[in-house]
Amino acid sequence: MEQILPALGVSVVVFISTNIDDILLLSAFFADPGFTARQVVAGQFLGMAALVLASVACALLAVRVPDGWIGLLGLAPLALGLRGLWALRRGPGADDDGDDDEKPPGGAARFKALAVASVTIANGGDNLGVYIPLFSSTPGHVPLHAAVFAVMTGALCALGHRLVHHPVLGNRIRRYGRAALPFVLIGLGLWILSDALALARPAGPAG
Repeated sequence: MEQILPALGVSVVVFISTNIDDILLLSAFFADPGFTARQVVAGQFLGMAALVLASVACALLAVRVPDGWIGLLGLAPLALGLRGLWALRRGPGADDDGDDDEKPPGGAARFKALAVASVTIANGGDNLGVYIPLFSSTPGHVPLHAAVFAVMTGALCALGHRLVHHPVLGNRIRRYGRAALPFVLIGLGLWILSDALALARPAGPAG
């Protein structure tokens, strides 16, 4: 118990510090009528699961992700943002999936959940940078960290959904959410891609 409580605290602090910026993205997704709440939540959990599994694999294999390569993940939100911007230009009804929570799950629904997951993964460069050394240093606590991350992911989704349906803020967020989401994704993609500039720098002389 003496070891579990500090590890629990570390899990909570690590999750909050690496995922607090996801509130903006989740709120934008929840406010966009083109995405259902189920798709957003499923995508967020898929993205977090992928980040945790990748971190575990890198920790077990003692792999360090080279500088610049993580930045290439910015292509995912950039592409989604440009796609959303094109849909806005085409006007209402451009989305073939709509806002109908009653529709049965199909290819379009799965694509949108995967789209949310891809943005979560692309925005997870700092997650990998923290999770890999954390899992490497305390491999026995990986299941505990993963469980806490799962619970906190649910809480994060609930908070984002609550913001969108807040009696004061909700109307404004929903009003501008669909129009803002493509620009948020494009900005995020460009910001993440800026880290990939390290790939263009000439390598230093061999020691």
